[in-house]
Amino acid sequence: MSSAVSPASRTVLVTGATSGIGWETARLLAERGDTVIVHAPDQESGDDAIVRLTAAGTDTLRLRLAVADFSRLDEVRAMATRIAEEHPVLDVLVNNAAVVAPEQRTMTADGNELSLQVNFLAAYLLTHELAGPLSARPGSRVVNVSSSMHRTASISWNDPQRTKRYSRLAAYAQSQLALTVFAREQAPWTSVSVHPGVCDTGLLPLYAHEGDSAVEGAERVVRLCDPATELVAGAYYDRTALSPAAPVAMEERTVRRLRKLADQLVAKAG
Repeated sequence: MSSAVSPASRTVLVTGATSGIGWETARLLAERGDTVIVHAPDQESGDDAIVRLTAAGTDTLRLRLAVADFSRLDEVRAMATRIAEEHPVLDVLVNNAAVVAPEQRTMTADGNELSLQVNFLAAYLLTHELAGPLSARPGSRVVNVSSSMHRTASISWNDPQRTKRYSRLAAYAQSQLALTVFAREQAPWTSVSVHPGVCDTGLLPLYAHEGDSAVEGAERVVRLCDPATELVAGAYYDRTALSPAAPVAMEERTVRRLRKLADQLVAKAG
């Protein structure tokens, strides 16, 4: 008998799944037969996302809702606990949730700059908190939806909250670089990061005036979730092409420093 996992038995968590690429990713994965855990920042937007997915033809039986405001790390922890109890096996985690850094530097209740926490620290914490379900079956994957803007970024090691010099573009780019570096951390599962293309979503104003559709971006994410697609562990994909990440992201020292920094910032909020 084959030990391959049939698509119908796979469970996938998509964060930031109430709109844009996340919503389309959830729709496409459910369409393929996966059980999809739809993450929303609050109950109302989550219920709305489920209603719209059902109206689009998605089988409601394939959908589960998970709610956590990523600007509150205690909610991330609580959501991870609930998911682990209800889904002891998690085949794919898509770290997609993201916000545009505000014009004015905004701090979370946990003491972190908003885009750093929502775009990176929450994903870092969630992934580690779900280590059990992600390790339960061979072949599991973590797909970090990153950005080509990581190439313009630097991690401000001595001032990650950017208290001295804040720029919304620099803050957002730093979060995307961190997410890209995080994919290179060694784990029992295969992690990758992907720039899904400049797409017509809420993040578009950071990049351009027009872009690909959210569906096209989602298709590139879903491709990396597919067990039929061979992945290079720790790799960065630009749309569908394997691409070199920024040189700093390729350094083992950066991976180690980021883990130490993230552990400190997450523990501080514990």
